[in-house]
Amino acid sequence: MRSARDRDALGPPSPTNDAPLGEQLFLLNLKAYPACLGEAALKLGRLLEKAAAETGVPVAIAPSAPDLGRLAVTLNIPVLAQHVDAVLAGARTGYTVPEAVQAAGGRGSLLNHSEHRLTRAEVGEASRRLQALGLADVVCAQDPEDARQLAVVLPAYLAVEPPELIGGNRSVSMARPEVISDSVAAVQTVAPLTRVLCGAGVHTTEDVRRALELGSHGVLVASAVTRAADPARAIAALLEGFG
Repeated sequence: MRSARDRDALGPPSPTNDAPLGEQLFLLNLKAYPACLGEAALKLGRLLEKAAAETGVPVAIAPSAPDLGRLAVTLNIPVLAQHVDAVLAGARTGYTVPEAVQAAGGRGSLLNHSEHRLTRAEVGEASRRLQALGLADVVCAQDPEDARQLAVVLPAYLAVEPPELIGGNRSVSMARPEVISDSVAAVQTVAPLTRVLCGAGVHTTEDVRRALELGSHGVLVASAVTRAADPARAIAALLEGFG
C-alpha cells in the first residue's frame, strides 16, 4: 500500500475546464461478455468509430483489459480501461495500474462500477493517480448522494447508474428521471466542472434525448449495444439522441 509520503506527493485533486473525452460523451462499456472479446471487441470498436465520424458525437469505448492495448493502437477513438487499482506500479502481480493503461495507449478508466466497487479511499486514490498521468477518470455512482460524496475527487466525468436498472430494459431517464436531475444538481455543488453521465437501461434514442434534457452530458451504455442483434443499428439509434 502507499505510504503517507506517496499520497502527499500527489496532492489534492485539481479541477479542470477541459473535458478530455468531449463536452458530451457516449461511452460504451463492453464488460466481459463472451461476444465482446478479442476480434469481436475490435469489430464493435470499428462500428463505434464509424458512427462517431458520421455523427460528430464524441465517443469512447471500454473493452476488457486484455483487449485494451490492441484497440487503443488500432482505433481513432478514446479507449478506456474498465478499472484500475489504487496501487503504485511495481511488484503488483494481477493488478491493473494506471501506468499500464497509459503505456498501452489508453486514455483513462472507469472507476467504481457497480460490478467492481471500490472503497471511497480507493476511488480517491485511483482518481488522483489517473489525473496525475493526464488520464480521464470516469467515476461511477449509484444515486445522487453517492454522486455528491464521490464528486469530491473532482473527476472529469461522473456516471450515475442505479444498480437495479443496469442490464434491464427500463431506462433511468424514464423510470427514475429524478436520479439524473438530482445527481446533476448534487455534483454541481461540489465539482461544477465535472460532466455527469447517466446509465442503466439506456436503450433508445428517446432514452438518450431525455437524459440530456435532464442535465446529463452523455450516457454510459453496455447491453443496449453488446447484446443487440444489430449493434450498428443500436449505436446509430443511441447517437441520434444527441442530435
